[in-house]
Amino acid sequence: MADNYDLIPLPNAEIRARLLELRQRHQDLDAAVEALSAMPTPDQLQIARLKKQKLVLRDQITKLENMLTPDLLA
Repeated sequence: MADNYDLIPLPNAEIRARLLELRQRHQDLDAAVEALSAMPTPDQLQIARLKKQKLVLRDQITKLENMLTPDLLA
């Protein structure tokens, strides 16, 4: 899932908006994983795929959060 957010610096407002979007998608995936897990015969492959997507989103969220945090060691 490559996106162009890695290539250009974003204003804080855009970063915050993107963070909200990614956090919502992460929550949606979490709900989907819970729903699939609650089924009588859960599709373990689908659950694994959703969890992998959640990890990718978590990495993107962390990267954007780090862009908002000032580097105090610099």
